[in-house]
Amino acid sequence: MRILAELNPLEPITAVPLLTFHLGDSQVVVSNHAAMVVLATVVLLIALPLAARSPRLVPKGLQNLVESVCVFLREQMARPLLGSHTDQYIGLLWTTFFFVLTMNLIGLIPIEKIVSLATGRRSHFGGPATANIWITGALAVVSFVMTHAYGIRRHGLLGYLAHLAPPAPMWLMPLIYPLEVLGAFVRPFSLAIRLFANIVAGHMVLGTILGLVFIFKNLGVAGVSVAACVALSFLELLVAFIQAYVFTFLTTLYIALATSSEH
Repeated sequence: MRILAELNPLEPITAVPLLTFHLGDSQVVVSNHAAMVVLATVVLLIALPLAARSPRLVPKGLQNLVESVCVFLREQMARPLLGSHTDQYIGLLWTTFFFVLTMNLIGLIPIEKIVSLATGRRSHFGGPATANIWITGALAVVSFVMTHAYGIRRHGLLGYLAHLAPPAPMWLMPLIYPLEVLGAFVRPFSLAIRLFANIVAGHMVLGTILGLVFIFKNLGVAGVSVAACVALSFLELLVAFIQAYVFTFLTTLYIALATSSEH
């Protein structure tokens, strides 16, 4: 019980060093959030090959779930924006969705509290990786780089630079072109902050409500707090899917803007 009382409900959203080692002359620090990125990667490397193993004409179980999600993302989200070029970019979009979703879902599991209670020693292993602005920023940078790489590959470097601004009278170009360039660099910031802020906000609300149990130490307050946390956890589950979809959808939109000849 002493271990449980010492646990900070908001601690999972804070990056805590778990491991430090030297690589040449550099010191590498692995935080709890970085460990969750690795865990999410391992989960996907195991789960997706299992889903794709022995494909059936009528899929069942995990294969049916993954196939349904993939078909929805390709046909309902990507194809209306990318048209006949959908299959060229869908691999990146599938990877983005499942990776962000897996990190969001793993972040809902109180791994650090489970480990602490199981071992009797305080553990920091766990926490939502997408509550770390550096991780969401890295995801946004990948989206940014791939978006412009696809645009350059489709139009060529000079064609793509000319393609950044929409058709407009020449006297407006000195105003429109810098705004379009600025908008292109603002997009990754909006991607990173949107995902980061939504995940942090959800965990802060859950942590605050759960913290009422330790503040008031009243059975009635504890019952209400636990019930509210359960209800909010289902909302957080929905948010995990929505934020993965929004991140992927915006990446799709940016790719469409970069590769479309009409823009």
